[in-house]
Amino acid sequence: MKKFISIIMTVYNQERYLAPAIKSVLIQTRPEFELLIWDDGSTDRSVEIARNFAQIDQRVRLVAAAHLGRARSLKAAIQQTTSPYFGLVDSDDLLAPTALEETFAVLDARPEIGLVYTDYQVIDKDNQLLGYGQRSSIPYSKERLLVDFMIFHFRLLRREVYEQVGGINEEFERAQDYDLCLRLSEVTNVEHLAKPLYYYRQHSLSVSHTQRVEQIMASQNAINQALQRRGLSDTYELDVEIVGRYCLRPKE
Repeated sequence: MKKFISIIMTVYNQERYLAPAIKSVLIQTRPEFELLIWDDGSTDRSVEIARNFAQIDQRVRLVAAAHLGRARSLKAAIQQTTSPYFGLVDSDDLLAPTALEETFAVLDARPEIGLVYTDYQVIDKDNQLLGYGQRSSIPYSKERLLVDFMIFHFRLLRREVYEQVGGINEEFERAQDYDLCLRLSEVTNVEHLAKPLYYYRQHSLSVSHTQRVEQIMASQNAINQALQRRGLSDTYELDVEIVGRYCLRPKE
């Protein structure tokens, strides 16, 4: 019997990009998976779109919940799944067709690896390629992760190591994935699969665009906590720079 994979997609008002995101998961070359779509109280057509997919593909399961916020909804969604491996796909991004097959192969063959992540490419609101993700060029190390979040997309995790570190910390509403990866790096080996198997979408309504300062401050908190856990807080002090950069773009 083939091992099962859970893909979790949390959604909040993403009617424009949700259908392509779901389709990118459903066309995976490894078909043995479930897709749990957790709607976080959307007020647009997101629930309707997700429900239509659930009606035509039995691998899709929809949970329409009250609005909890990103961290709480993500934690609740993961708790709804039981597969030994799981991954996260943002509802405005795209997964490359072989992403599950290739990341699964790493975890299945190497039990010492608790997390495998891939390279990514950046796309715009119209699916046009903008280039290779800058974080993909940063070599992974547990120490470098303290200042550079190179474990960006796509990530496939062993559930046992996720549970070992206590899962999503709801304190980090804007940096819950960075905090989680810092804690995972302290208990398991991490593998970098140097292939662009994820498409990260940049658009004016993304959290990284609208709440950039909040993300930076939340990341600062996550790093400081990691320094304390690692016994480095007496040796190092985190210095944060928030750099302003301005450009003009056509209105959408």
